[in-house]
Amino acid sequence: MTIPQENCKRGPCDGLRILDFTTMISGPLCTQALGDMGADVIKVEPPAGDSARYSGAPFREPGFSGFLAQLNRNKRSIVVDLKSDGGRQLVLDLLPQIDVVVENFRPGVMEKFDLGYSTLQAIHPGLIYVAVNGFGSDGPYADLPAYDQVLQGLTGLMPEQGTPEAPALVQGAIADKSSALTALSGVLAALLARERDAQHLGQRVEVAMIDAFAAFALPEAMMDRAFPPLRNEFTRGADFFRTWETADGHVVGLLIQDNQFSGLCRVIDRPDIARDSRFAEMVKRFENWLELVPLLDAEVKKLSTHEFLRRARAEGVPFAPVNDLDAFLEDPQVLHRKSIIELEDPRFGPVKYLSPPVRFERTPASISRHAPRLGEHTDEILDELGLSATAISALRETGAIR
Repeated sequence: MTIPQENCKRGPCDGLRILDFTTMISGPLCTQALGDMGADVIKVEPPAGDSARYSGAPFREPGFSGFLAQLNRNKRSIVVDLKSDGGRQLVLDLLPQIDVVVENFRPGVMEKFDLGYSTLQAIHPGLIYVAVNGFGSDGPYADLPAYDQVLQGLTGLMPEQGTPEAPALVQGAIADKSSALTALSGVLAALLARERDAQHLGQRVEVAMIDAFAAFALPEAMMDRAFPPLRNEFTRGADFFRTWETADGHVVGLLIQDNQFSGLCRVIDRPDIARDSRFAEMVKRFENWLELVPLLDAEVKKLSTHEFLRRARAEGVPFAPVNDLDAFLEDPQVLHRKSIIELEDPRFGPVKYLSPPVRFERTPASISRHAPRLGEHTDEILDELGLSATAISALRETGAIR
């Protein structure tokens, strides 16, 4: 289970302890990032475990999916039945040793366990308490269940992803993941505020997915609404966010600067287009974009993907191939950066992970633990936090832990 010692480095969050009550994506991705940065993340699971254990094939063993592995590395698992008196009391006993609690239940669930922020804050004033939920703790939608697809539908971009007649989802949990990263920034900012506070006080941090995803997804769409009643009269987002067909595939890119546009015209052997008064300058080019696209389309199609990209990169024109996942994994820059790494798990053999994306010069993020089996670390964690073997056995006999 132990990863080689050279991978066990002290990250910037070393010394922080996180109590993680989250499931699926919006919470676990946030706490995984904290674990990558060195925090001790204690994953508190109900007796049945995080739903992610049973989602996202392939399954390496019952209750251990690829989905779980990609969202729960650098964590230890403890099983606690929060519905039991013993389980609830255990959380309260652990609390003074915890820096951050993260949960992504619907509003009111932690209060039903009598573990809401007001209860925890009274015991531990320095606690950072992070609540990730669908719609916030009040308002007409507060009690509604929320999943990624629900938020994508609400937020207004599905007609742009497809067409007004056939709206389309982003094929990935983009609302969940953007909410997770928003929550991560909230945790780190709240920790900084606590550090600067003379009384070392914590606070409650709420991340509503409807807010987080809108803030992530809508800046471009909101350009049309920035200065009412002014609106964009020329183009729509789909006219710019498009692929270009080559002789044997597709490429994707975006032309902003004048030198990039003139470089593209050299790539396709049409320098005359760069001199056309309709397109030579950025503002005019955007105004006349729908006239420009067919001219470029016809020329790009004459070149193979390889030849087009060779020329484009030589000219500094920002284009890329439209890769599938396998092609991305073999991309020379990905290999050079070690954006994907393979680590040996004594339980299962080699496991591929996405590398921690932030590179710290002095305190590197790293992967020091594989995702845990359900309850794998219950005894280890409770022993570290001061419970005797007798106390642990008593909790297990009552069903408060597993």
